[in-house]
Formats: sequence, C-alpha cells, structure tokens
Amino acid sequence: MKITVITIGKLKEKFFSEAVAEYAKRLGRYCKLEICEAADEKTPDRASDNQREQILQKEGERILKLLPEGAYVVTLEIEGRKFTSEGFASELERLGVNGVGHIAFVIGGSLGLHHSIKAKADLAVSFSDMTFPHQLMRVVLLEQIYRAFRIINGEPYHK
Repeated sequence: MKITVITIGKLKEKFFSEAVAEYAKRLGRYCKLEICEAADEKTPDRASDNQREQILQKEGERILKLLPEGAYVVTLEIEGRKFTSEGFASELERLGVNGVGHIAFVIGGSLGLHHSIKAKADLAVSFSDMTFPHQLMRVVLLEQIYRAFRIINGEPYHK
C-alpha cells in the first residue's frame, strides 16, 4: 500500500523532524510513504472572515495540486469520524482488502481546510475535539498509521 501525507507548512522544530523521520523509517516495512508539503499562508492577527477564506482557498489550491489521482482521500478534521486505534487499523485493513492501494491523508494549516478539499474527502477523521499544531499532527498521524499496521499484522504495540 502507498500512503501519501499532504501537509500545509514545513516542519520547523528539529524534534518534530526527528520524530517524523523515525516513523517514516518504521513504516518502510509496511507501506511506501511519501510526505508532500505545501507552503502555508501568513495569517494576520485578527484576520477578517474574507482574509481567512482567501488564505484557506490559496492553501486548498496548493493541496489540490498535490492530491494523487485515484487515491482514497482522508482529511483530518475536528468534525471527522473518531476511531480507537484498533478501529483505525480495521478501517485501513478494510480499505486494503477492498482494493484501495493508495491513501492520501491531508493535514490543513492553522485555519484548517478549505471546503473544496473537504468535498474531495472519501473519509474525514478526527483525532480529537482539540486543535493541534500541524507539525505535531503530522507526528501523531504517522504514529497512528504505524500502530495500525502493527495491529493489522498481529504485532505487539504499546497500549
């Protein structure tokens, strides 16, 4: 299976980069992983609704250019479906069994995702009702994908 993670913004902290590199290495035995970064827009303090919409639209256009054709698209959204780790593993396994060979996970920027990207989603997933920085969310997502593959393969994982 191929996994593509599309994110807005670059990793700025060394410890996030190291964590992402570690999970990418671990995932190498389970899938082909690709991480695509799209530039983020500067969001002014107290941005108007119009400015926020323009920012989301620009970031959305960048994401659209990176979405692999034919991939099953999973957006990370607060409003998305919540899973346990086992449930998430079951969903990934179900997709694989049903012939999905490529999954693209999409992480938005500080304002979230434009509605045009949400409309492209085959599945919206929420990891929490809380908001996380996109850099941290990248690490959390990769850890959960890694955990899912461990569960699918009947391998031990930390509970």
